Order: sequence, then structure tokens, then C-alpha cells
Amino acid sequence: MLVGPILHVQSDKPCVLCYKHRGRVSNVNNYSSANNKVLFTDRNTNNKMAEEAAIVAANLRSDFLQLLRTRRPPQVQLCVVPGKPVTDPLYQESPKPTFSEVMASCPKEDIPNLKELLQEENFYLTTEEGEQGRLPVLVLSMKESDKKKRPAVVFLHSTNKCKEWLRPLLEAYASRDYIAVAIDSRYHGERATNMTTYRDALISSWKKGDTMPFIFDTVWDLIKLADYLTEREDIDSSRIGITGESLGGMHAWFAAFAETRYAVVVPIIGVQGFQWAIEHDRWQARVDSIKAVFEEARADLGKNEIDKEVVQKVWDRIAPGLASQFDSPYTVPVIAPRPLLILNGAEDPRCPIAGLDIPKSRAHKAYENAGCPLNFKVQCYPHCLPPFFRKTKHVSFLHHQLILIPRVQTGKTRGMFPGKCFLEK
Repeated sequence: MLVGPILHVQSDKPCVLCYKHRGRVSNVNNYSSANNKVLFTDRNTNNKMAEEAAIVAANLRSDFLQLLRTRRPPQVQLCVVPGKPVTDPLYQESPKPTFSEVMASCPKEDIPNLKELLQEENFYLTTEEGEQGRLPVLVLSMKESDKKKRPAVVFLHSTNKCKEWLRPLLEAYASRDYIAVAIDSRYHGERATNMTTYRDALISSWKKGDTMPFIFDTVWDLIKLADYLTEREDIDSSRIGITGESLGGMHAWFAAFAETRYAVVVPIIGVQGFQWAIEHDRWQARVDSIKAVFEEARADLGKNEIDKEVVQKVWDRIAPGLASQFDSPYTVPVIAPRPLLILNGAEDPRCPIAGLDIPKSRAHKAYENAGCPLNFKVQCYPHCLPPFFRKTKHVSFLHHQLILIPRVQTGKTRGMFPGKCFLEK
């Protein structure tokens, strides 16, 4: 594929999508008129609820996109700039990680000389003006394929790591004939200059309030990445999945909320209730993961220790709405009807599982109203890359949704599959 400037595709306008549940009716002639009336009433009720949910989702998505625009530098045309492989990736942690057995255990197809058959692309997408508007992208795929268009999966790294850390996953998925994609999130990898770049960006956001380095700015990049991926001739634009671990799981969650072209979503140890954690005094572990910005805020607010008031003010400053209107009880349900598998830790202090009770309940209702309750699942593991990589649960979920699901050939659905539960056999 030639790498060069591409036409910027506008994706930040909310699209109201009506998802209609198709009920099965056998031997309709045997129904009484009363039963028919009830049946059609139920259908109309389901359709109306789906339409109302779509409007709510579009409005919430529009509000979020408007927030993203408020802290954006001048916009530029989306284009591609060739890059080179990174030989010494920057990790903002010590000691530098060198190998992950769990990552490497992700099952590959049994292909002799696999590495020789893989095609690697390194390039940058310009998502906006400025240093952080240069999005580093790594893509792996098989050099030869019998498919004209293939599904794609976007992988997102955790805090202080980078796209190169995900290479074992990219190789595994590429061996299965996916287009496997990874990026450096804001202030990480090639977008960092030293071991404290991300920490410094968080503190600067607290001080100045002009950026949103925690989650939201990277979501803007992922919207632009969707623009690029849907324009590639070798990618089926209706079959783009997104997944990530920890910080990457949060990125996947919010990217799927903001951008409906991500058709299948698997956030790993990332989905949580930010406001719930504040109200129930369960915020400490999450705060400790990026403690420097909270210590800075504590000092600025004249506090002797970090408390829930400090936590609330930091979230409101560096990620407005994260602990209010854009928290999980509101943003997770609007991912429906797209397949969503949330993998969290049963005893994970950063993402307390009790904080998911409300978003989980609301999401179940949203998927039921959309006619595909089996499209939503929550599974719990310890706070580490869980054994689903070894047991192929992660692989099989994405594979089932992106390869085996019925495909709808319509440009209007933007990755949706109306009338079919993706997990139905």
C-alpha cells in the first residue's frame, strides 16, 4: 500500500442510528388478532426505545466531541508521513521491561517462517498541529492474503509503555490474517522525550487546563485513526475492533463510545466508575498510578494530604466530565448494540468491581432493548494480563465478532449489524 496524503473524512458529527430488533414469528396465521396486536405493540415499543436510546447516545457523543474540540490546537488535513522501525523504544519505567510471557503466549497460527511473511508499516498520522499531533502507528499484516479486504484490530498499551510492547499481539493477530494496528498514546513512546514526559504532561494539564493527557486527548487520535483505517483499501471498514490493557483499556472504552466505527470492543482492566470510587472512598489505587499530579494539586489546594476533594478537582481539571456526565454509567451503555466484552479484576483496587454494578446494569438493559443481550459480557480476572490470552478467550471473542458474524453490506450502518445478535449460533 502506498503511504501518502489522504482525504480527511469527517467523523465527529453524531450519527443517529436506529437499531431495530427483528423478532422471530413462526406460523403467523395461527396468531389471533389480539396476539398480533400485542406482538406489533411490543415491536413498536422496542423500536421506540431503540430510537430514543440512539438519540441519547448521539447527544452524549456530541457533547463529548465538543469537549474534545475545546482544547484542540488548530486542525490540519489528516495525512500520512512515512516512519522507520523503532529500535530502542522508550519506556517510562525502571527497570525497563524486556519480555512478557503472557504477551508472547497469545496464540499464533502455525506458519513456518512467520516473521519473514509479515509486512511491517511504520508511519505517522497528523491529527492536529503541534508535537503531540504526530501520531506514531505500527501496522503488521501478512504480505500475501486471499482476501481483498481484511478485518483490523487496534491494540492500545498500558501506562508508561508503548506500541512496540504490543508486538507479540500484533504478530499473533496478523498470523490470523488481521490487519494488526498499534499506536503510541499521548506522551508515550515516540511522543515522549524522557522518563517523566507523561507525568509532566499531567501536571501541566492541572496547572494550565489546556490539554487532556489522561485518556481524552488520545481518544481524539483514535477518532482520526478510524478515519485513516476506513480509507485503507485492504481493510473492511465494517470490521474494525479495538482493545487495550489498563490505560489502553480506558482508551478503548472511550474510543468506542466516541466513535461508532469501532465495531467490536474489548477493554481490559480499564473500565471503572470514577464517581463511584470518590463517593465510596475507593480512589486511592487509581490515584497512586499517576500520583504526581495529585500531589501537585494537594499542595496547590493547601491540603496536608490527598482527599476526595483533591481527586474530584483533578479529574474535573484534566479530564472534564470523567467523574460525572462521561463516567461509565453513561458512556458504557451507549456502546450498544456493538459487541462489548469487559475484562476486569475481581480484586483490582484500581478498577473496583463494585463500581461497575450500575454501568453493568444499564448496559444490560441497553443491549436487551437493542435486541442482542448476548453482545455484552463482563468477566473478572486478577489485575494482570489474564489467562484468556493463553486460553484464547480474547482471540476467540474478537475472531467470532469480526470474522464469523454475518456481514451487512451497507454504508449507513458504519460497522453496525442490525437485527442480529452477534453471539447467536
